Amino acid sequence: MLLAFIPALNFLAQVLKSSFKLDPHKIPLAIGIAGVILSSIWVLAVSNIAHYQDALMAVFVALVQGLLCAGAAVYVHQLYKLNIRHEAKDGGEGGGVVNAS
Repeated sequence: MLLAFIPALNFLAQVLKSSFKLDPHKIPLAIGIAGVILSSIWVLAVSNIAHYQDALMAVFVALVQGLLCAGAAVYVHQLYKLNIRHEAKDGGEGGGVVNAS
């Protein structure tokens, strides 16, 4: 279920970059915060919190899942940028093979 946050966070990064002219170095931080907030909402919606241990577990799960989704979104974006640069360097003939020399 939380895998759906990855493209959503990637879309949010593009919006932040183009609409708000946010410094590119601050976008991963903003995506991380958004990921934690979104996952916190999801965890609280599906959790039955009856004891303080349940609340602590919900906080832990929300933090970890939010950061993992944000990290995956940033990672996917970096792979995309690397592929675009590689294709531009090869004249658009790339095939996904990187020359090691």
